[in-house]
Amino acid sequence: MTREPRDAPQFYLTAPAPCPYLPDRQERKVFTHLIGGRAVGLNDQLTLSGFRRSQTIAYRPACERCRACVSVRVKVDEFRWSKTFRRALERNHDLVSGVGRTEPTAEQYALFRRYLDARHGEGGMADMTVLDYSMMVEDTHVESRLVEYRARDPERRGEGELVAACLTDLLADGLSMVYSFYAPDHPQRSLGTFMILDHIERARRLGLPHVYLGYWVEGSQKMAYKERFLPQERLTMNGWERVE
Repeated sequence: MTREPRDAPQFYLTAPAPCPYLPDRQERKVFTHLIGGRAVGLNDQLTLSGFRRSQTIAYRPACERCRACVSVRVKVDEFRWSKTFRRALERNHDLVSGVGRTEPTAEQYALFRRYLDARHGEGGMADMTVLDYSMMVEDTHVESRLVEYRARDPERRGEGELVAACLTDLLADGLSMVYSFYAPDHPQRSLGTFMILDHIERARRLGLPHVYLGYWVEGSQKMAYKERFLPQERLTMNGWERVE
């Protein structure tokens, strides 16, 4: 009998819970731990298989009667810049971005809380404390960075208000946008769209072919925005399939 190596990942299945995307449905997830020296390579492999990362956990839906959650990645080199996307860039021309280590700050948490209260007040993350936020950012064994976006402040001759941020993983074949949040009182900026566009450009400069956006859920209003970033690939039973 062949034994698995001791460091082979172990997978677990969660109990059924209410689905956060589609009403009257239950979700289950399969998950494993991303820890130690194997974490980086394992994160790459699992992302290709449709997993997402949350701290030191990699997970993917494993629902018995539903396959609505579909992993989506944007094709960087072929991405089509529509007039809408170009306007989003123009509206945010005054923002300055910076990439830093995964070190949480009080300023980030204040913005995170404003975002949750305005956009996801009833969601599963609504009760996250400053300690929970710190764990979300710091608790990682993979290549992660925190991208901050600040408005230029002419009076200070430098960078001013923090208006958006994204926790991002660097993969062998792309960037994975783990979690992004932004100031809810700047709707005209389309900050969520802008951060995706910025990550597409970052991936292009790094020579990486994909930006991973997480799950697209057909029938879910909150996930519909991901359809706009074309061309993209969606993970099906037959592998990654191109969508125009």
